[in-house]
Order: sequence, then C-alpha cells, then structure tokens
Amino acid sequence: MAIKLLFVGFLLAHAAVHLMFFVPKPAATPGAPTWPFELGRSWALSPLGAGSDTLRILGIALVAVLIGAYALAALASFGIGPSGLWVPAVAAGTLASLALLALFYLPWLTIGVGIDLVMLWLVLVTSWSPEGLAR
Repeated sequence: MAIKLLFVGFLLAHAAVHLMFFVPKPAATPGAPTWPFELGRSWALSPLGAGSDTLRILGIALVAVLIGAYALAALASFGIGPSGLWVPAVAAGTLASLALLALFYLPWLTIGVGIDLVMLWLVLVTSWSPEGLAR
C-alpha cells in the first residue's frame, strides 16, 4: 500500500507542476533564468505561424488532458472505477505531458521529460501497476 500511495502521490504532484503554466510570469531580473512555463510561444509552432492565442488553447487542452488522465489513474489505483483504466490513463496523461513539454520546451523542463519517459517505461514496457490493482 505504501508504494501505491507514493506513486499516486508522485503522479498527482507531477500533474500539479504543470499548473505552473497558468502562473503569471514573474518580472525579469538580471541574471535570473528564463521562466520555463510560458504558453504564449513555442519553439516548434511559433515559427510556423501559430499565434499566441492558439498556443495557449493548445497548452491548456494538453494540461487538462494530463490532469484528467492522471486523476483517473489515481482513482483506478484505489479501485474507484475500472482497474483497466490504469495503463491507458497513465499513458494518456504522460503523452499529453510529453507533448506539452516538447512543444514549449526550455532546458529547465528536461527533468519533466525524464519523469515522463520513466513513467511510460514503467507502465508500457515493464507492465508495472500498483499493488492490488487487478489487471
């Protein structure tokens, strides 16, 4: 049960970090790093002509998908809803996170990409699931 609680807590904390994309950008200060949670500009889509409003809508949609999917995975891990939701929910949330971090990438977000890759590996390659989850 402890591993399940730790993993679900980590999953929800990882989802919550993505809410930083909705926090107002702090004032720039000399020597401070670039704010990494910016939805108004994408290194990949801005050069293709995507406007800041379009990028914000896309970013908000990806955050909504990942938070919803991780919440479903958390509920499934405790037997609320079908246990078969575990793998698809973790995979969907993690893929949405990867898409968000890739489209709005800055080096500070690398740790999030690493977390996402490890979570995908855990659920898709090793078929890991929380203890007691009927599969």
